[in-house]
Amino acid sequence: MKTLIALALVSLVSVVSQAADQFPKGPDANLTPGALCTRPTSHRYPEGINYCERNVDSGTKKDVFREYDKIGYRTLQMDRQKFKIDHYIPLCMGGANSEDNLWPQHVSVYTITDPLEPVLCEKMAQGKLLQKDAIAMIKYGKAHLDQVPAIIAKAQAL
Repeated sequence: MKTLIALALVSLVSVVSQAADQFPKGPDANLTPGALCTRPTSHRYPEGINYCERNVDSGTKKDVFREYDKIGYRTLQMDRQKFKIDHYIPLCMGGANSEDNLWPQHVSVYTITDPLEPVLCEKMAQGKLLQKDAIAMIKYGKAHLDQVPAIIAKAQAL
């Protein structure tokens, strides 16, 4: 009986583990190292950072999903409505529309990280946060989802 229970637990853990690995919890450093806007449509904030308008076509989005699935994820087998293509370095921080700044972000991740972006960009607009520091904070938050509330609080205190 103990062996049967142990086998059932191992199977359950395996199923949960596989489900958890179907989509990335954060950008892959090799596929999505992050990139800054090099062809700006304008400049923003006291720092004058390059700003690129949102411009990611559906073909590029499909390519991003395919590239992530090549490294073991199963995003293309999942409900597309549960994902968005995220700019690792957000456009408001001077991020680019290029594939090396894009990744398939699941709803369970972006519901955590999305509230951080406007807070950091507002602090940049107020001249209270430099681009390099905002980028470091957003990257850290996307890699440490449990720390996002603390990062938001730190940014709001600036």
